[in-house]
Amino acid sequence: MSLRIVRLANFVTPGSGGLRTALRELGAGYLAAGHEPVLVVPGERHEERETGQGLVVTLPGPVLPGSGGYRVLADRARLRRLLDDLAPDRIEVSDRTTLRWTGEWARRARVPAVMVSHETADGVLRTWGVPAAPARRIADSLNSRTAHAYARVVCTTAWAEREFRRIGARNVVRAPLGVDLARCRPQLWDAGVRERHARVEEVLLVLCSRLSVEKRPGVALDCLEELGERGVRARLVVAGDGPLRGRLERRAHARALPVTFLGHVADRAELAALQATADVCLAPGPAETFGLAALEALACGTPVVVSAVSALPEVVGVEVVGVDGADGAGSGGGSAEAGAAALGGAGFADAVQALLDRPEGERRRAARARAEVFGWDRSVAAFLAAHDAPAVARVPDGREWPAAEVSADVRVGARGAV
Repeated sequence: MSLRIVRLANFVTPGSGGLRTALRELGAGYLAAGHEPVLVVPGERHEERETGQGLVVTLPGPVLPGSGGYRVLADRARLRRLLDDLAPDRIEVSDRTTLRWTGEWARRARVPAVMVSHETADGVLRTWGVPAAPARRIADSLNSRTAHAYARVVCTTAWAEREFRRIGARNVVRAPLGVDLARCRPQLWDAGVRERHARVEEVLLVLCSRLSVEKRPGVALDCLEELGERGVRARLVVAGDGPLRGRLERRAHARALPVTFLGHVADRAELAALQATADVCLAPGPAETFGLAALEALACGTPVVVSAVSALPEVVGVEVVGVDGADGAGSGGGSAEAGAAALGGAGFADAVQALLDRPEGERRRAARARAEVFGWDRSVAAFLAAHDAPAVARVPDGREWPAAEVSADVRVGARGAV
């Protein structure tokens, strides 16, 4: 049975990173599995276009001040009319703040609705400076309302799922994201890219991230500075843009740090070549619930250092020991493909050096092997299972999407319960 799955998302721009990638790949997977995906996002003007991920509808939405260009679907009346016209069989929402009201619309329209949790509420609040105790109270209240508003809440990792389990939500399911293993591969290592960004004797570090508070990009500069003080010759290339870029550039200039800011890299092949050529990639965001950029680096054969208090140790396959989740202090266990570090630059520098002490071939093979666990076919199947869509559907070349397990025994048509 073909289903029209209408997906709603805010905070998506042409320069967006992980969310934009996930929306594109899931939409393409739904389409290939025989369904009819429709993506609704904010933009400058009303547009409708057919794409490889199905119909994409852009509605006019204001820019959120201080967000670095993010827009939101603020006109509820217009969005309600569009939803009425589209008559979806399912809706999938990727913003649990400004779009949570759509859960009520779906209930009244008797449309099964899923909310995808792309970030932890308390993690984001804490990166914005809210103390741990009030951040947790606010997050629990927000998550309770979210769980009541939607039939299912989809979390991409067990780490992301914890804050919903904490409040007793019984309608949570887990569905991992994935990585394009053909586009991101070790063979993209490029001597020309290497020569352009670093000298032969230098360590090439790469940060692929939105430059915003919750991503903690300043930790990458802290790491670089710490390595320099230890006598390690290293250079950092930053691929990404955001509201903190100017501040980071001024800091790098003032401290004479060897950093190159590329801004947003629109060419995905160029970005993959950069990730493949790096010696180590950095992912310092403490509130990451999955971390697609880190997974893409692994697929390119490059080890990654991640925050020990995020979901990334679970994704990249590194065991973390001795970490205090309240403040990020602690030490990380290591593996050939990744290291987990405390939030500061010293911890990241320790993990970088530990990775570089291991044979290059070993760590690159291990990185690729870990990424191969996360194909997009598995992700699409899990998300379709969360929608109670057919678990196995034919795709154009005759293959089948594999069946996926859903981690909660609930019916999509039922109201979420906590």
